[in-house]
Parts: sequence; C-alpha cells; structure tokens
Amino acid sequence: MQKFQMIQKMIGFYEGNVHDIEHFLKVHSYARLIGALEELDASTLETLEIAAIVHDIACPLCREKYGNTSGAHQEAESEALLRPFLSAFDLPEKVLARVIYLVTHHHTLSEIEGQDYQILVEADFLVNAAESQMSGEQVKTFYEKVARTETGKRLLAHMYLGE
Repeated sequence: MQKFQMIQKMIGFYEGNVHDIEHFLKVHSYARLIGALEELDASTLETLEIAAIVHDIACPLCREKYGNTSGAHQEAESEALLRPFLSAFDLPEKVLARVIYLVTHHHTLSEIEGQDYQILVEADFLVNAAESQMSGEQVKTFYEKVARTETGKRLLAHMYLGE
C-alpha cells in the first residue's frame, strides 16, 4: 500500500508534467518485472521499486536550475529532495540509505554494485531508449557493455534488437 501512496505523491510532485509521470511509471513497471523475474528477495525488490518511483525526482529542479536534466545534475541534486519527500513514509534507515544511493548513482554505469542497482539502470534504459529514439547501435552497445540480467537482456533483444 505504501508504494501506491508514494506513486500518488510522486504524480503530484510532477505537477502535471505527463512526460515525467509516464516515465517514472514505466521505469517502475520494468524494474518490478525484471526484479521479480530475476527472483530478487522481497526486501531488495521493495527497495528497487521505491528507487524506481523516485529515480528522477531531481528533473524538475534541474530543468529550472540548469536548463537540462543531465545525469550528473540529477545525481548531484537528488539527495536533498529525496530525504524530505521520503520522510512521509517512515522507511527503515537501511532502505532509505539504499534508495538514496541508487537514485544518486542511476546514471553512473561503471562499478554497478548490487542487483537492484543493475536492474534500475536497465529499466531506465529500456524506457529512455524508446523516449529518446536511440539507434539500434546505441542499444546494442548498452546490451553488450552494461546489461547483465537475463531478463533485461531478453527485453532489450525482443524490443529493440529484433531477436
């Protein structure tokens, strides 16, 4: 139930920006799907889902402050927004710390630590590939160099690589 309340709060946070709302909902859906099919334990899946819901919380601020939503700006600005936003949900400190870590690193594709981090990166890429109309070559590069889960690779292959 808490995740649904968080989703509702995040929809309100985006103040009618349909693109941002649809983006996080799609990323959450892919993260949940990949996490379940990769058989994450319930606690890790819960943390992953929370991170997916709030992963782009800094986008409105970054657009206003920098004129863009570059990954570096998002990662730098996220933590200050996450703590007050998530405080309403009384998350255990361990979960809060992991969510903050995942969100403040989800554009860093090197040194990915943990299956939850890997899955968040893959879910975000699946959505970004369509939204940004990435080329087959860009998707193939991600598939070969970054994707690690069997489910994420299978989705990439079926959706974008014609396999």
